Amino acid sequence: MNLRKKIALNLHSKYIKTQAKLHDLSYFFWECTANCNLACLHCGSDCKVQPDVEDMPAQDFLKVAQSLANKYNVNDIMVVITGGEPLMRQDLHEVGGELKKMGFSWGMVSNGYLLTEERFRLLRNNGLNSVTISLDGLEENHDWMRGKIGSFEKALNAIKVLVSEPEMTYDVVTCVNQRNISELEQIKKLLIDIGVKKWRLFVIDPIGRANENTELLLDSSQFRELLDFIVSARENKEILTSFGCDGFLGDYENKVRDGFFFCRAGIHVGSVLANGDISACPNIDREFVQGNIYKDDFIDVWENRFQVFRNRKQFKKDMCNGCKLWKYCLGDGMHLHTPDSANPVVCYYRKLNDL
Repeated sequence: MNLRKKIALNLHSKYIKTQAKLHDLSYFFWECTANCNLACLHCGSDCKVQPDVEDMPAQDFLKVAQSLANKYNVNDIMVVITGGEPLMRQDLHEVGGELKKMGFSWGMVSNGYLLTEERFRLLRNNGLNSVTISLDGLEENHDWMRGKIGSFEKALNAIKVLVSEPEMTYDVVTCVNQRNISELEQIKKLLIDIGVKKWRLFVIDPIGRANENTELLLDSSQFRELLDFIVSARENKEILTSFGCDGFLGDYENKVRDGFFFCRAGIHVGSVLANGDISACPNIDREFVQGNIYKDDFIDVWENRFQVFRNRKQFKKDMCNGCKLWKYCLGDGMHLHTPDSANPVVCYYRKLNDL
């Protein structure tokens, strides 16, 4: 790592400490359902068609959203609706309409299966201005990953609907695994041909269902291959390509995404889960839940709890203890930890360097 990057990382480390003290809420996630119409092999939430948790009544969530609107500047907070599959809820446009009235900008994360032109128009008219759609390979591999034949075509059609909408903010995300890594160039060409401008790529961590299928997990060589692909794609500038927010990447920092690694969970990101639990990112271990909206005030929890997210010292042990890169990494993403784990499930830096 060169001197210039070290200086930049040291400044970034100070910035993270400052942001942790301020902890301004910027992204407010609502896990609106645990219900899903697909059976994705890599699902970290283990969602299903008939989940154990019932959908939260919309008014319960909107009550929390209104409290945020009363306390904070709505222009500083992006509401993101996720699941499960958000489009399994038939009242999503009504919720969106209420968020719009409050002044929030809102978006959703979807597998795209149910996002028809008609459904999109209904949501758009009620304030939808951001969508993330997953495309996890070409047809065979996407359908394999998503557990349903025809899901590729549905996702592709949803992407085309988004592309055709002027001033719509959207991106396509791809979870890279051993089966689709050889397709990345073809996927890139497909997206460019359709007119997609932004593409994010993730690796899959051994969490949830992914822990049961090693075909989903890249080895060190494949991980480097993926990051090299992203570096090349960013240099070509045909489509804005970036690596997801997961993990500290050493020499690849600031090459594969804008800025340096920063796990914003519990610092800028808060969420209400399907059962009312208050957490940071929805995919973080449930043991890190900080409260529940049915017995706690969300704002009080956000302002006065979440210390485990804002001071990571408890994770500086075993493998991380004494690591010279700790102040840049802080134990990688919070989704890679459990409260009693000695180490993160994966250390991205060690994986990249075969350590």
